[in-house]
Amino acid sequence: MNNVQGFIILNIYALILIVAISIVFFSKKRQGKVEDKTYSKFLIVSMMMSISGLILGIACDPKFNSNIFSISILNKLYLISILCWITILTFYTVYISIKIDVKKLYNIFNTILLLSLFAIILLPINTTYGADGAVAQGPSVLFTYTMFGLGFLAQIICIIKNRNHLDSKKYIPIYMLILLSLVVLIVIIINPSLNYLINPLLLFIAFIMYHTIENPDVKMIEALNILKEQADRANRAKTEFLSSMSHEIRTPLNAIVGFSNTLNENPKLPDDVKDEVKDILSASDNLLEIVNGVLDISKIEANKIEIVNNQYDTKKMFDELSKLTKARIGEKPIEFNVKIDESIPRVLYGDHVRVKQVILNLLTNAAKYTDSGKIDFTVNSVKKDNIIRLIISVEDTGRGIKNENIDKLFTKFERLDEERNTTIEGTGLGLAITKKLVDMMNGKIVVQSKYGKGSKFTVSIDQKIVSKPTINLDETSVIMESMDLKNKKVLLVDDNKLNIKVASKLLETYNVDITSLLSGEETLDLLKKDNKFDIILLDDMMPKLSGSDTLKKIKEDNLFDGPIVVLTANALTGEKEKYLSLGFDDYLAKPIEKIELNRVLKKYLKK
Repeated sequence: MNNVQGFIILNIYALILIVAISIVFFSKKRQGKVEDKTYSKFLIVSMMMSISGLILGIACDPKFNSNIFSISILNKLYLISILCWITILTFYTVYISIKIDVKKLYNIFNTILLLSLFAIILLPINTTYGADGAVAQGPSVLFTYTMFGLGFLAQIICIIKNRNHLDSKKYIPIYMLILLSLVVLIVIIINPSLNYLINPLLLFIAFIMYHTIENPDVKMIEALNILKEQADRANRAKTEFLSSMSHEIRTPLNAIVGFSNTLNENPKLPDDVKDEVKDILSASDNLLEIVNGVLDISKIEANKIEIVNNQYDTKKMFDELSKLTKARIGEKPIEFNVKIDESIPRVLYGDHVRVKQVILNLLTNAAKYTDSGKIDFTVNSVKKDNIIRLIISVEDTGRGIKNENIDKLFTKFERLDEERNTTIEGTGLGLAITKKLVDMMNGKIVVQSKYGKGSKFTVSIDQKIVSKPTINLDETSVIMESMDLKNKKVLLVDDNKLNIKVASKLLETYNVDITSLLSGEETLDLLKKDNKFDIILLDDMMPKLSGSDTLKKIKEDNLFDGPIVVLTANALTGEKEKYLSLGFDDYLAKPIEKIELNRVLKKYLKK
């Protein structure tokens, strides 16, 4: 096979390849960007180069004995296609490398291309026959190769100037061109008769470009990735904003709840004032519920909530749920019936925080939308091997749900029958959160309702049975008891004076000796002089030196070896685990719940 035959065969393969790429590219929707328009021209020129190369190869075959003049014209057309090809690729390289106005860049390259085309047309070309067919030489050929070399050089300069972004996928075709051109150049220097390899090389670059940067599918994926990143950034910003707002709302709530609880327990308070204090506490609980709901739905949507399984005391959980529901019912004429399957093991393994949240949301809704009658809270079970399926149902005689609204129940911020429920507080997040949490635990939730007569929610969740419990059941029950902790010294650290006042009020009932400070720096200075405290309650969100940084310094300098409990308004899911991993012994969220404070003091101070 001579050079001309090799040239023809390779051009046939190249033409088939470029036609296939063109069909795929032009049949798909494009975004109309500069890259797309440039690649469209690139494909057209590549096809023109392949066709002109194929015709030239056939014309140069000695069998056809073609006219020298016609071969010269074909050679010039082929040189023009090569010149257009390198011009377009150079334009693209400059465009992705240098920040320049695209119209200005178009004008520059169009001018260069137009002048170069005139030069190729006007400059003479010499066509001679050799043993393997016609060969083109002369000023026109030399000028084309010179321009090709200049374009090649311009691309290398752009890459050097843009070396900080050399990992960009957009440069892969240029890298390939440089690498393969060097290989082909070495081959041609060794054997000049193999110069027909140049054309397939250039068409292979077009193929590479399709599968890296110019493929419409890849473009679409890139666009989707950009949109996804923007959505993720927006989601992160939303979560950070909500987290910040949670902290800002919880701080004043801590004062409202703390002082209201203190007033509520004052025996000298008139009854009418006590009623108003209870209203304040109820409103505070509602506000806290809304804050927690918004944070939870945000965390779920951002995939920041995980199911954390641990052993837990079922009796304690169900008792707490019953007490909380009774408190929520208040003075409404509602009969609250609780029936828990006695065969349910005392200790199970699962995410009791999420299970409790699901049940509490259902019970809270029942208490909200039931004005009179009854609420039945029933828990049954089905056992299989070491798995127990908890079948939890909450049935009420409340307002019920219209059939057409049942599908909307689990939509966030959706409040049904608003004209009838204008007096009910809430955001409509509770059931949306419940559904998402049940799904995360691979459970199911079913709704049955008759409008005006009541509703029944049934949830089934699988939990593991624990054969050998490792938790101390005596410690799982937190009983509110009056403790006299006289002579116990508590160091209270918070940069907010109002928070210190609230915590001090709550601690006074235990007769502890309280020392309060406003910063981490003061804490470190004091502990260097006097570290005879029984416990430190340390706020985390403080300026300059946070509670976490203060704890780290205390540990590093061995300033205190007793229990250090973090006080924080960051009550998001996972925060407790985060603080415990930092070295805190325990965790108290703001607003401070008396039952939690009681638990901490009993655990660390009551001997």
